[in-house]
Amino acid sequence: MAGAKKTVTITQIASAAGRYADQRQTLIGLKLNKIRRSSTLEDTPAVRGMINKVKHLVRVDEG
Repeated sequence: MAGAKKTVTITQIASAAGRYADQRQTLIGLKLNKIRRSSTLEDTPAVRGMINKVKHLVRVDEG
């Protein structure tokens, strides 16, 4: 499929309580804010950077 966008599914696996404010805001930017909540986003460098910032709080599924 030409032009198909790659996506990545992110699932929050740990609480944001007690984390730095910028990490909490990053989770909100990834459309997450509760444990076991998932979001599917386009796989871009900006999204990858956000995932890297909170990698200890999320699980990433390529897709």
